[in-house]
Amino acid sequence: MVNSFHSPVLTKEVIYYLNCKKEGIYIDCTLGGGGHAESILEKIYPDGLLIGIDQDIEAIEAASRKLKNYLDRVKLVKDNFNNLEKILNNLKIKKVSGIFFDLGVSSHQLAEKERGFSFKEDSYLDMRMDLTQKFNADILVNSYSEKDLIEIFQRYGEERFSKRIAHLIVLKRQNNPITTTKQLADLVIRALPKTKKKSWWRIHPATRIFQAIRIEVNRELEFLEKGLYQAIQVLDDQGRVGVISYHSLEDRIVKNIFKKAEKEGIGQKGYNLKIITKKPIRPSLEEIKGNPKARSAKLRVAEKIISNTINI
Repeated sequence: MVNSFHSPVLTKEVIYYLNCKKEGIYIDCTLGGGGHAESILEKIYPDGLLIGIDQDIEAIEAASRKLKNYLDRVKLVKDNFNNLEKILNNLKIKKVSGIFFDLGVSSHQLAEKERGFSFKEDSYLDMRMDLTQKFNADILVNSYSEKDLIEIFQRYGEERFSKRIAHLIVLKRQNNPITTTKQLADLVIRALPKTKKKSWWRIHPATRIFQAIRIEVNRELEFLEKGLYQAIQVLDDQGRVGVISYHSLEDRIVKNIFKKAEKEGIGQKGYNLKIITKKPIRPSLEEIKGNPKARSAKLRVAEKIISNTINI
């Protein structure tokens, strides 16, 4: 298999803000093809340790090849970062120096026709990041009620024509199930008001619907929230957590969790979070020119502070 995973975004900024230390333990929660992981390893090898997590077995295989020169200081785990604390318990590791999340869908997943993430080529409606998972986009589109479809299209896609699109999906599947990406994309266009039907769009009308379905199938926002709270818990003193998000729903969760943890603490006495990036870090124009997919990326970083002060 050709390594078609996307070029890592904001790599220099990630390394700088994670403040990588030679003997530190770092976690890449979204390993992908191993781009960010390789840059972290260049900083911490041979004394440090990198734990790479991904629920996609194809990502694990690709990263293993990319990181072959560092494998004595790497532990690759096929799992979801939603299980971060369990993963560390299994590895008998209590605290780590830094944790990183890149929430973007990989170019590999979009490019692989069989994965069903994209409407650019006609393929089976799948959208599973974990190929062992049973629930997929086909099941969702053909079993969710009209009310539930409207809800996820509005919540996860922020789609203004959610009701029209959901109604047409339910109407059409009564005769035949909707099982391919092209069928679904064509239905979305057909559901639009006449004034919105044209031969070209700046953003394809099906983009938000596909995003919403992908988020629901993989429980992305739910797992992000759980995984981020766990990440903060397992950080050592002055350990840092960095998150790259690509749309407002993800970024809002990261921003709010960081703010809440900074204001209220982390749930244990003596634990605080300090936001390092008061405003999100964005890619430079030069990086966007070389990698247009980086244009929507936002990096937020926070540091955990463990106070030894005892109030009497």
